[in-house]
Amino acid sequence: MDFLGRRAERATVDNLLSRARAGLSGAIVVRGEAGIGKTVLLEHARGAAESSGFRVVSSVGVESETQFAFAGLHQLCAPLLDHVGALPEPQRTALGVAFGQQSGTVPDRFLIGLATLNLLAEVAEEGPLLCLVDDAQWLDEASAQVLTFVARRVAAERMALVFALRDPTDRDMGMFEGIPVVCLGGLDENDARALLAAAAHTPLDNGMRDRVIAEACGNPLALLELARSAPAAWLGGGFELPELPGTTHRIEDTFRRRSGSLPVPTQTLLLVAALDSTGEVDLLWRAAAHLGIAYEPAAPAEAAGLLEIDTRVRFRHPLVRSAVLRAAAPLERRRAHDALAAATDPDVDPDRRAWHRAQAVLGTDEDAAAGLVRSADRARARGGLAAAAAFMEHAARLTPDPAARAGRALEAAHAKQEAGASEDALELLKIAAAGPLDPLQQARLELLRARIAFHLVRDSIGGGMLLHAARSLAPRDAALSRETYLHALEAAIVTGNFVRGRSIPEVAEAARAAPTPTWPQRPVDLLLDGLVETFTQGYAAGLPGRRRALEAFVHEPDADTVDGANGCRWGWLAIRTAMSVFDDESLRSLAIRNVRVTREAGALATLPAALLGQSIMLVLSGEIARAAEQNASAAATGAVPLLHAQLVLSAWRGHPTETAEAHAAIVRKAAGPAHGTEESLTQYAMSVLHNGLGDYPAAYAAGKRAYDSEAWRFNNMAHSEFIEAACRSGRQDSAAEALEQLSTRALASGTPWGLGLAARARALSSAGPKAEESYREAIEQLGRCRMAAHLARTHLVYGEWLRREGRRQDAREQLRTAHGMLLDMGADAFALRAGRELRATGEHPRKRSAQPTDSLTAHELHIARLVATGATSREVATELFLSPRTIDAHLRSIFRKVGITSRRQLRELPLPR
Repeated sequence: MDFLGRRAERATVDNLLSRARAGLSGAIVVRGEAGIGKTVLLEHARGAAESSGFRVVSSVGVESETQFAFAGLHQLCAPLLDHVGALPEPQRTALGVAFGQQSGTVPDRFLIGLATLNLLAEVAEEGPLLCLVDDAQWLDEASAQVLTFVARRVAAERMALVFALRDPTDRDMGMFEGIPVVCLGGLDENDARALLAAAAHTPLDNGMRDRVIAEACGNPLALLELARSAPAAWLGGGFELPELPGTTHRIEDTFRRRSGSLPVPTQTLLLVAALDSTGEVDLLWRAAAHLGIAYEPAAPAEAAGLLEIDTRVRFRHPLVRSAVLRAAAPLERRRAHDALAAATDPDVDPDRRAWHRAQAVLGTDEDAAAGLVRSADRARARGGLAAAAAFMEHAARLTPDPAARAGRALEAAHAKQEAGASEDALELLKIAAAGPLDPLQQARLELLRARIAFHLVRDSIGGGMLLHAARSLAPRDAALSRETYLHALEAAIVTGNFVRGRSIPEVAEAARAAPTPTWPQRPVDLLLDGLVETFTQGYAAGLPGRRRALEAFVHEPDADTVDGANGCRWGWLAIRTAMSVFDDESLRSLAIRNVRVTREAGALATLPAALLGQSIMLVLSGEIARAAEQNASAAATGAVPLLHAQLVLSAWRGHPTETAEAHAAIVRKAAGPAHGTEESLTQYAMSVLHNGLGDYPAAYAAGKRAYDSEAWRFNNMAHSEFIEAACRSGRQDSAAEALEQLSTRALASGTPWGLGLAARARALSSAGPKAEESYREAIEQLGRCRMAAHLARTHLVYGEWLRREGRRQDAREQLRTAHGMLLDMGADAFALRAGRELRATGEHPRKRSAQPTDSLTAHELHIARLVATGATSREVATELFLSPRTIDAHLRSIFRKVGITSRRQLRELPLPR
């Protein structure tokens, strides 16, 4: 039968394949209701690809397989694993561990993604590759995350990916956002009539045909099944049609009635096939034999068009499987699961056997529960947090002993929380709370409940719960207690000033009760002590402790490693601490190392937060172009920390539209209103933007809101923006407190960064010789540290002051310096402000001379900079989570744009800061 309709959709698929053949990779998601034709469109893609020389691999999500980590990914990649030897060793190991083929440390999800990308790219080197994923809504979470990661990173690998996704679904499909979508609607009336005419099994008169078309709403499978399965009375002129909500239920009901009319042994065989997601024929027959069923009962199911058995067991449509499962009585399901458990080899597939064994249990069973616990351990070792959580949850419910059940429920809750299922974790905590729990378990329960509360709401109640958990842990796990106190303090910093509950100093006061370490102090211990002393005894008193903590984080190689669950756990807090003591060297070291560690581990999930810290460091250092490159390289994640980085970057560039877009994106991403640090960061960025644009009243309003936050005052970034805006808008008295605090902190720190900012702030609020002395001191101090952006702005405000003093010649020198620095670093609004002032002195500001690299995108500039250091394409690809072929394609574009032909010439090319 011809493919009816879908001309635009077929054209989209054909174009995707054509571009992939030409070396332009891509991906699409085909969305639509059950039976609308998604699988048929995928089969069209398969046929078109195979006829034009593509290699095609596929995977099908199965509802009953969602608990098996990386099952869908393994199904797709299994035919390609003979190419795995071409991958770098860490990637090779990551795939081996994920697929359960070898032991090793838990691989990061995105290292597995990078390994998958490069495996597919290696295969595509031999010829174009098409990856088809049907029923993607039923992929296990780990496979879905990896495959959507790959879909966003393909570029030049001669590869195409097509996902079919059912709408609606009760599973979270947010991971597919950002991939181009093809939405399948119903067939038009002409195509619907043509389909019925070509395939109707029963003659339909005009009235009945119109009724079928009206009821099916253009759904091809509904058209065929309603025509085939409609009641005889209806066909005979009646007008009763089963009233079922929605097309999907109508189709499923036709399959249920058809399967229910088959002989009982055939129905049992269908149920066994439906419960087995492997599709292995031998397994089906072994399970059938366990139930006393021979081969013959398969024939009626095949004749009814429900099942096909050849090299694999296949249902005609996923709705056949779901119809069979929903129709089965609980006793029948347990018997079928028991047969599958008996038929599954415990050495080859212990997890699947344990799962079937557990599903066969009525009530509790310790042996079955213990088997699931072992499966959870194996899943966790492969990096399958969601799978481990599912196994542990079921194990807890099967456990007969109350104490063991409570302990397993607690472990399951921890696994659920790590997997991102906070609501499910809370339900499991209710089981655990029924106990009995020992004191340490009870304290761990309170800690997890507190973490979930803060994660879900981010308010003072969660912070208070963290404090309570820290106190409970103190006599039982001193190290964890101290970490929990630090977590509570960090929570207070994140939420800022509370409408109710404890402020930062109050939390710090409570944290003074933390157990004294009886072990060699870790960086996290030093950081807790330093912050507690800062917020309880004052800035100067806490300065030595914070410096000791920073030194430990900078110099101890394992101080902040990525562990897969909490990666770089304290990195952002350590960076904020470096800013709080005006330590530009530690700031740079920590920011660079956090990004390096997360990249080396392939921890893309934690990379956005690390990049936020590095982006702020680069901007303050005047390396705005490099900050833009870093953000562009990871922009595909769409993570909120990267949006904050983009916000700060756009503000320093002086681009109002980009800043507004970044702020709007942050608001869209936020689950609720912004809290504390997040909102203060936004206000800080808006203050920078308006100071650059010369809109000082707006800069004052934003700067005051940022400065009023306890959290943002901690890292000293709000002071200078607020003071400049206040002085420029005639409100310098309102900034007296900020000036006093900045000066006191700078003097205590004794660093050029702090002393320079304080001197500039004094100059802005002074007049006459005192102001000039302070301006000169600020330039001298800031010239001795890495804060080039602040140095350039100091030249600017000094030049503005000189011009207003009538010293035009002296003003030109300062403004010329400021304009050149700001122009070169890309701080456009501040550069324009300097240019206006320079014109007012009678001098025309220089225009930025065109550079060969001006035509490069930020992403291309980042790649060029990495290659210029001597890095190979594979090394650059690993750092940027791309394939080597994509890097080579970008290099060809870079060479063409800048007019060079070799990497050696690229190393000699001057690149912007």
